[in-house]
Amino acid sequence: MTMIEVAAIEGRGKGVIASGGVKAGDIILRDSPLLLYSPNPNSSNSRLYCANCFKSIASIPSHSLLITCPSCAMGAVFCSTNCRSTALSTSHSPWVCNALLSISSHHHRHHSDDFIAQARFLVAAYNLSSHSPADFHLLLSLQGGTHSQPQGHEREQAVALHSLIASLNPPSSFPLASPGLTAALLAVDKFNAFGLMEPFDPASPHRNVRSYAIYPKASSFNHDCLPNACCFDMLDNPTGSGGNCDMIVRAIHDISQGREICISYFPVNWNYADRQRRLSEDYGFECGCDRCQVESKWKHQDHEDEDDSMEDDEDDDFPHAYFFLNFLCDTDNCWGTLAPLPPSEASQPNLMECNVCGRLCTKELDFKNDDEDMQDD
Repeated sequence: MTMIEVAAIEGRGKGVIASGGVKAGDIILRDSPLLLYSPNPNSSNSRLYCANCFKSIASIPSHSLLITCPSCAMGAVFCSTNCRSTALSTSHSPWVCNALLSISSHHHRHHSDDFIAQARFLVAAYNLSSHSPADFHLLLSLQGGTHSQPQGHEREQAVALHSLIASLNPPSSFPLASPGLTAALLAVDKFNAFGLMEPFDPASPHRNVRSYAIYPKASSFNHDCLPNACCFDMLDNPTGSGGNCDMIVRAIHDISQGREICISYFPVNWNYADRQRRLSEDYGFECGCDRCQVESKWKHQDHEDEDDSMEDDEDDDFPHAYFFLNFLCDTDNCWGTLAPLPPSEASQPNLMECNVCGRLCTKELDFKNDDEDMQDD
């Protein structure tokens, strides 16, 4: 029985609502990607990950026996013969091989990394229209895909990208009718793509994106700077069931029926200015959550003043103090979010797992606190 439903929310478009009571640690959603693509055109990186499921080749016991694409000059490899067979009939068609090679060898030095990443997304998206038209239409139905009207630089970028894709000799079955469709696809990517990050390394806190993924259901979650749920991916997890790039969304604490379930689109420890800048530039909105309403009063103060303000108004004017204390991972350079293990997997009460570094710890919490209760405590 599903715990959630997608519904219209006043002033927020569509969002995810708890259709029944959700318990701390509950798996709210398990979702497989509709589309995957790598932003990196470097051919040497193509041998690090499976070109189908993006599993690390080094994590495969027999990784010394590389399973290669028979016609790919990019040097793509696969973690198994099954992955190769699946990819050659779907996401890694001969046209994709040639298109990615052309983008990498002839266009990379003339364009920004962002332009190249968008071109690689379009190759994956238009290829999807060929082997799975139903999934392509589902992709277009996601936020941004139906009413996209880019302006200025985004419009110029869409026209240039459309021209590039059209020059790659796409099959006649591809729906390359107009730059408008390319613009709609780019909007879907902008508003819905999740970055699947390299595993956390305490010696190197900067984490690169291994792959971008677009999920048909997880894309419905709205953002909140004090989320009540968080995402766990399955990258290279030997104990995880499902696909390597599956997304799991777990409840951070109890959520009552009818409440909206939100995730954070970036690490929760970001300051007000950085959060608002990212949301405006990448998602086109300004956040007005309880936390942002409070922190907006501090935005013209220096950090010393902000610290004084937090001490003076620690209850009424610092609603996220409870969250930071109990749900923010304190591993050095991590800044992940802690969520209880699913009730069926917890070996002891109050066992928490970080969604970035994977650290397990215990917290003496009353998980029955809902969103409003946490802010009132």
